[in-house]
Amino acid sequence: MPLSDGRYLATPLTRGPWDLKHQHAGPPIALVLGAIERVAAGQHMTHIARLTANLFRPIPIAELSIEVDVAYTGRNLAHVSASLYGEGKEVARFTALAQREIDQPVSAGLPGHPLPKAPRSPEDSPPVRVPVARDQLGYFDLVEGRVAAGRFFNGPSAIWFRLRHPLVAGEVPSVYQRVAVAADSGNGISAVLDLRRFLFVNSDLTINLLRRPRGEWVCLEARTLLGDEGSGLAESVLYDSAGVVGRATQSLFVRERGVTSTDQ
Repeated sequence: MPLSDGRYLATPLTRGPWDLKHQHAGPPIALVLGAIERVAAGQHMTHIARLTANLFRPIPIAELSIEVDVAYTGRNLAHVSASLYGEGKEVARFTALAQREIDQPVSAGLPGHPLPKAPRSPEDSPPVRVPVARDQLGYFDLVEGRVAAGRFFNGPSAIWFRLRHPLVAGEVPSVYQRVAVAADSGNGISAVLDLRRFLFVNSDLTINLLRRPRGEWVCLEARTLLGDEGSGLAESVLYDSAGVVGRATQSLFVRERGVTSTDQ
């Protein structure tokens, strides 16, 4: 919900799976991305080629504020940074690369073209209710899911996402924001550990986009890889209805619930 002066009030639709008081990172990342888009557009840079979100703390379901700064602007690109604040603390910091868009069609027959497509289209993918055992309103009420391959929370999978509700009341989300809302779910949909026994929380998210996304649907073809040191990596290929649009990665901290890092 928009307030004023770059401030917003989060609703329970943003609630994440780890704690009832905290947001799923997808919606607030998308919120900040919208502010970055508006600033970048003022520099005539309208394609967001990369977004990196460094998640310092859990993001509360509370009032949030955003600050955006242009670090550098050139002829064809701009580097933009932003910070997100909640409950008096900086909870996340962002960097983005925005590029000028030009009319330059891809030549036929180049390697990698036409772009690979998702395993199945959203129309051919069965709908699914995300199996989170909670009665409270949350992120999985904000989005609609359809299974293109695999299964939720059972290793590699491909899931289509679409917003059921506006990201910000009274605003139409941008195609870039639609991608960001979904992209932070890679470690969840491709989970290889039992959510009830383990935490595998991401402390960052990087999205690289090769072109402007299209439409309402975003597919994540995701997999999770784990190390032996309480670490891991979730990586997702991102699709829209026209084919591959980019990739997303998340660095994971992994531990058994009830066990602190000093106990391991």
